[in-house]
Parts: sequence; structure tokens; C-alpha cells
Amino acid sequence: MNHTLLLQPGPEPCLQLGGDWTLKHYRQLRSQHIDSPDRVQRIDAQALTALDTAGATVLLQLLGAERLRALVPHTSGLSAERQALLLAVADAMAEQREQPPQRGFRFGDGLAALGQQVLSGWQQLIAFLNFLGLTLVTLIALLPRPWRWRMTALVAQMHQAGLNAVPIVAVLNFLVGAVVAFLGATVLTEFGATIYTVDLVAYAFMRELGVLLAAILLAGRTASAFTAQIGSMKVNEELDALKVHGMSAIEMLVLPRLLALLITLPMLAFVAILSGIAGGAVVSVLTLDISLTRYIGIVQEVPVKHLLLGLSKAPFFAVLIALIGCLEGFKVAGSAQSLGERTTSAVVQSIFVVILVNAIAALFFMEMGW
Repeated sequence: MNHTLLLQPGPEPCLQLGGDWTLKHYRQLRSQHIDSPDRVQRIDAQALTALDTAGATVLLQLLGAERLRALVPHTSGLSAERQALLLAVADAMAEQREQPPQRGFRFGDGLAALGQQVLSGWQQLIAFLNFLGLTLVTLIALLPRPWRWRMTALVAQMHQAGLNAVPIVAVLNFLVGAVVAFLGATVLTEFGATIYTVDLVAYAFMRELGVLLAAILLAGRTASAFTAQIGSMKVNEELDALKVHGMSAIEMLVLPRLLALLITLPMLAFVAILSGIAGGAVVSVLTLDISLTRYIGIVQEVPVKHLLLGLSKAPFFAVLIALIGCLEGFKVAGSAQSLGERTTSAVVQSIFVVILVNAIAALFFMEMGW
């Protein structure tokens, strides 16, 4: 054995340390004990040849953090580095023990969590309104200066957010249109009114489903992309570089994305409406014995105001999706974990707000008799 621990009795009991107090001998060191640690008045480390964190931890467990911190400054044969190591280990263990224990669930914790969620939602709303105001001010200041418009960035964003989304929007709405027609026909057949399946599909997609499904798809696809793009620039300190060069991040990053969605989302909503009606046409022609000519004729009889009411919601959805995605990107704290959390938050917030605003708009249109 190449390590020793001996308590010398006397008027001032002295604890003698010797040998290697290192991780290599941790098991042997842990097997030692001191009968009465409080009796130790001095430490003699003249014979101590090596000491690391493992050995310091064992000595701390034998004497206790407070006792060790009191004895270390008066230990003989202990270098300044080893004194610093013992004190650092003692301080770390003391801080760990001072942490309050985790308390269990108490009555009212759910109410407190609800209050925190409400407060967080209110802060999110205030931050969004501030960001909206800043964006509008920048847009108004930029309008009379066409030489500063970012047309290349605008076209690129329209291509990514709009044109690339056309296939998935068309396919999804076509399938949903077919499902709506099938379910509607299942119920209406019992009343001998299968012909009204055409009206059901047309009204549903013109007023609600077309623009809503297109907006939800963009909320999941484009808002997350905006957050990831701006968040990555913040992680790589590219936003700081823009500030250093006197460039506005709102002007260069936010406005092209906002204007791109304002232009493309109404178009995507129109494509979604046509695709949904087409899906309903396939089901009607193949299973309901409604000719394609008759189907198109019934769709043309639907007042065009329902189409306009549905499309009128698209610009509002575009503003919400674009600003939420960009705002969450600016909130990225500088780590990959924060980037992932903000991307998820952008998707959740965008979808929630789109559904909420659509419900409010539907109630408003109904109350107005439109």
C-alpha cells in the first residue's frame, strides 16, 4: 500500500497523510475512516507524494467540508496548489449541499403554471406588436426609395415560399376535397340529396378550407424556414456584422420575406381552392353519377363573394406567419438547442394564430350576414 492515513493522539491530534492520494488508489482510500473527525486539530502532509481531485474528495468525505476548510490553511507540508485544490473541492461540495431540495407537487402549482403561461403569452403578444410596428415603420420609410428595394431577395423568397409549395398544397387539398365529398355524399345519400355534395365542397373550400389549409401548410413549412435562416445568421454572428456595416436587418431580412408571403399566399389559397374542388369532382363523377359538366355548372352558380371572403383572409395569415417566423429567428440565443426550440415555437405559434384568426373571421362574417 503506498498511501497512509494515521491519526496521532495527543493534546492536538494530528492527521498524517502519506503516499499517493489519487484516482488510481480511490478504492483503497475509500476504505479508510476516522473514528472522531472533530478531534483532528492539525494535518501533516509531509509524506504526501501525490494528490488529485479523487484524493481530495476522499479527504473531504472523511473530515467534512467545514472542517477541511478550517484545517487546510494550517496544514504543514502542503503546497499552495494542493491547498487550492482542497479548498476548491470543499467549496464545490458545500455549494452542492446548499442547493434547496426539490419540493414535491403542492396544491396551487397548476394555477401558478397557468399564470406563468398567461404572462408568457402576454409578453409574446407585446413583442409581436412591437415587431409589427418596427416592420411597418421600416416599410413606410422604404417605399419612396425604390433603389433600396431588395427585388432579388423578394423573388428568391417567392420562389422558395410560394412556387416550391404549390405541389404539396395542391395534392393535400385535392385529397381533402375528395374526402369531404365522400363524407358529404355518405350523409346526403340517405336524404336523396347527393347533388348537394357539390355545393358542400364548393362552399367549404371557397370560404374556409382552401385558405386555411394553405396557411397551415405555410405555417409549418415557411415559418420554420424563416426562423432557421435568421437564427442561423444570429448564431454565426452575421446579424452583428450587418449592424456593424450600418445595415437594417428588418429591411434586408424581414421585408422580403413578408412581401413574398403577401404575394404568394393568396395565390396558393386560390390553387388550394381549385384543387379541393377538383378532388370533389373526381368523387362526384366516379361515385355519385354526377357529370363533370353538371358539377362545373353547380360550382359556377356559387356566388363569387364566398371566394372573395375566403381569399380576403390570406393577407392577414401571410403577415402573421412571416412576422412570427422572423421574430422567433431573432430570439435565438446563440446555440443549436435554442435554434431548435425557436423553430418549434414558430411552427406552434403560427398554426395556433392562423386557426384562431380564421375562427374569429368566420364568426365575424356570420354576424355580418356575409
